[in-house]
Amino acid sequence: MDIETLSKTRVGKLFIKLLAKAMESRFRYRFYPPDKILNGTPNLQGQTVLEIGCGTGFFTIPIAKLVGDNGSLTSIDILQESVDFVSNKLEANKITNVNVFKRSAIKTDFNSETFDIVILFGVVPAPMVPLDQILTEINRVLKPKGVLSIWPVIPGLKRSILKQGTFSLLDKKNKILNFSKN
Repeated sequence: MDIETLSKTRVGKLFIKLLAKAMESRFRYRFYPPDKILNGTPNLQGQTVLEIGCGTGFFTIPIAKLVGDNGSLTSIDILQESVDFVSNKLEANKITNVNVFKRSAIKTDFNSETFDIVILFGVVPAPMVPLDQILTEINRVLKPKGVLSIWPVIPGLKRSILKQGTFSLLDKKNKILNFSKN
């Protein structure tokens, strides 16, 4: 059963509610402050950014602020509940430089070479999301010399990304791996 199908079941809906509560907890904001974590990304000011797996928008608003009025943020999630939650959160905070869509990370349907930076935070490792397929799609939607930022860094992740051959490591900054598109 895939995550979309599961999310429509009674158990799935309960799981999503509990997960959203955990993702928006004061504990998470205190021990994993999004602004501090985002210090490890390249300069986002004025960039065209794609956030894959926005969830409850934990990073969405801080990214939108860093992108500023001259840039734009596109946030996607596979769950409609996440898209609705983040859209409401953005509206409540009067943030207008973000578009949120229900899309798969494996097939985003965005034009090739659309984004300067792709942010993949908290999505990998996910057993339902094959890394090689996500990397292929990210490579397709990134502009030449575009940057992929990934957090958290798990053992073997850097090696797996480099092995695919479409990205080169730029740096590891503030526990974020930054790769450039080859």
